[in-house]
Amino acid sequence: MENFSKLIREKSDYEQLKKDKFKNDSKERLSKILKKKVETTMIGALSSIEEHFGFLWGASGGPVSDQDLTEEQKIMYEAYQKVRSEILDKGNTQSRNIDAELNQYEINWLRFTMNIPVKEKS
Repeated sequence: MENFSKLIREKSDYEQLKKDKFKNDSKERLSKILKKKVETTMIGALSSIEEHFGFLWGASGGPVSDQDLTEEQKIMYEAYQKVRSEILDKGNTQSRNIDAELNQYEINWLRFTMNIPVKEKS
């Protein structure tokens, strides 16, 4: 009888470990997805700035060379580099804040499931 009680307790402990691992995996999955979305937003913003304002510092789709730029273009390019750095710094800070925020929640991933009805042939 004691072995049976031990077996029941071990099964219960195993199920709890499995639930805890699933919650942890769910939180890590959500964190990874959210960080990727923040990163995509930052890169998209920088791409839009380059696309619409790149002409100010002589960007034509390729790398910018300091020798080919006028004095005004150099000033604009330095300003762009400063803005770019600030956008990346702020985005990375928010990306790191995601984990701190998620630690305040219990998260369970609601996986997609589908029940397919089975009909018996008559």
